[in-house]
Amino acid sequence: MTFSDVRRHALTLFSPIPAAIALTAIALSAGAQLWSTSSTPFFADEWLRDRFLRLRVTDAPDPRVLVVDIDEASTAALGPWPWPRARLADLVEQLLTTYSARGVALDVVLPDAADAAGDHRLALLAEHGPVVLAQAFDYFHTARPEALRAGVLAGATGVNGERGVVASGYIANHAGLARAAHVGNIGFIPDADGTLRRLPLLTRYAGRSYPALTLALLDCCSGGAPLQPAGDGRRRLDGTRDWSAYTVVSAADIVRQTIVPASAADRLVLIGSSSLGLGDRVATSLAPERPGLGVQAAMLSTLLDEQAGRAPAPWPGRLLAVLFTALTTLASWRAFPRLRASASVALLGASCAAWLGLAYWIAPHDPALVSTGPLASNLFLLAFAVPYHWQASQQRSRHLLSTLRQYVAREVVEELLRSDLRDPLAPRHLDVTTLIADMEGYTTHVEALSVQDAAQLTRDFLDCLTGPVLAQHGTLDKYTGDGLVAFWGAPLPQAQHADLALDAARAILLRVAQLNARRLGLGDAPLRVRIGIESGAAMAGDFGSSQRSIYTAVGDSVNTASRLEHAAREFAHDVIIGPGTVQRARRHSFVALGPRLLRGKERPTELYTLAGVAA
Repeated sequence: MTFSDVRRHALTLFSPIPAAIALTAIALSAGAQLWSTSSTPFFADEWLRDRFLRLRVTDAPDPRVLVVDIDEASTAALGPWPWPRARLADLVEQLLTTYSARGVALDVVLPDAADAAGDHRLALLAEHGPVVLAQAFDYFHTARPEALRAGVLAGATGVNGERGVVASGYIANHAGLARAAHVGNIGFIPDADGTLRRLPLLTRYAGRSYPALTLALLDCCSGGAPLQPAGDGRRRLDGTRDWSAYTVVSAADIVRQTIVPASAADRLVLIGSSSLGLGDRVATSLAPERPGLGVQAAMLSTLLDEQAGRAPAPWPGRLLAVLFTALTTLASWRAFPRLRASASVALLGASCAAWLGLAYWIAPHDPALVSTGPLASNLFLLAFAVPYHWQASQQRSRHLLSTLRQYVAREVVEELLRSDLRDPLAPRHLDVTTLIADMEGYTTHVEALSVQDAAQLTRDFLDCLTGPVLAQHGTLDKYTGDGLVAFWGAPLPQAQHADLALDAARAILLRVAQLNARRLGLGDAPLRVRIGIESGAAMAGDFGSSQRSIYTAVGDSVNTASRLEHAAREFAHDVIIGPGTVQRARRHSFVALGPRLLRGKERPTELYTLAGVAA
């Protein structure tokens, strides 16, 4: 057998591996695009979209929209907020008469009756004129002990079968304004990072459908065809106009008629406040703080563009992303065998740059596009490009060494291969139980301490966590500053790994209680430990690079344990346990806490805590 024969045979044996990696890279991009149909966003993708939007932002004025701002100058000139209803009625009447506005929307909710005459005038204007009142829906189904229900809902547009984002409560106008012909929702749902990127154009509550304020104003007063929001009714704030693009006038100038009437003629008017004192500020993709009134104006411009046929034409952006990934993946894998590792990295870098340029143009045409999908696939390829070449080289070397046995002493050949063939820490699938624990409010506890005292507190707390883990034969994965990650069932299988982890959790609670007793005696605040535990299949082994590696476990059960530890902050219980551990435990009893939708999960997870442990 010649060396060429060995090389050719090795490449033949190895050929399924690059194919599997390439298909996985393509599947990553396709899976990301399928995820985009969910209401849970990728925040890396949202960050990238925010940058795209900031590059496209313009201050070109929109002559169709006028913003009337109840600003600091207005409250200084006409009196503090809340204003008498008669003054609000004067403001609306003057906009409709003197200033010939096409329609007026009030970005203000009036849940309580005030001066009867002013309320009556507002009611007549809302019932018979091109006026849209506001009401605010609440979407925080689990964050409040009791649902909000204030005022009288109005403006419903449909019955059962209509689409919309389901609301849990509302703040509406008082009963005297309930006969208004047009009412729109100003409630919103920020993303988990606090940024407002989408508005619910349709909201469902008690089997009926309610439009957003801007959609109601459009349907009432624009003179164009009504719009039907797609999907579940959420609409991305991808308009390129920022607050500076709008004509903004002080409400006091309208009431006093100090501006030219023609400046508001035939415009749709939004009345609200940018005043810091009134607190209507939100974080948007364009800036960490913008007036809520500006968000309404931006959405109104977007809807007017769509109604006029000037919105970006829809493109199959998700399909283009998958096709781009497929083409670059196949081209890369054909090139990798001929390139050095550095050249392979450069090729993937060029592919990422090309996709960013393409995604910048595609994003406005497909609101559901996950721009980071192809980038994630390229990172996956990058993670496997160098290992693939290394493994291919090792495969060829092993075949070469098998040939060299004919010429070299057998003991020498076996010594060359021993480290690979006898690695007890090689990654493999195992059934494990993961325990993740940390200190609640660590920053609060240490911010007033000296460096030495903070270090001692951390050591004392980690001692409370580490001792029980090691005593119950657990594997310490890593410390996480003020906490740790540990698992049972690897590197050696353990029949009772779930019970051992639960024993460790009980011991941790006892150790922390003992530490707190000493702290209370010294006049220090007690510490609380949060623990998440889940069992399931995981890949456990030695992971890393040639410079550094670590024995760890990765898998869905490990991620779930982390989510459970975070969920503990929402409960009075220190230990939150997943269903996998409950199924495997034989020596412990549990208390069911009910289902909870954990971050990154598509379905709710049943949560439990240990029975007999004080909350």
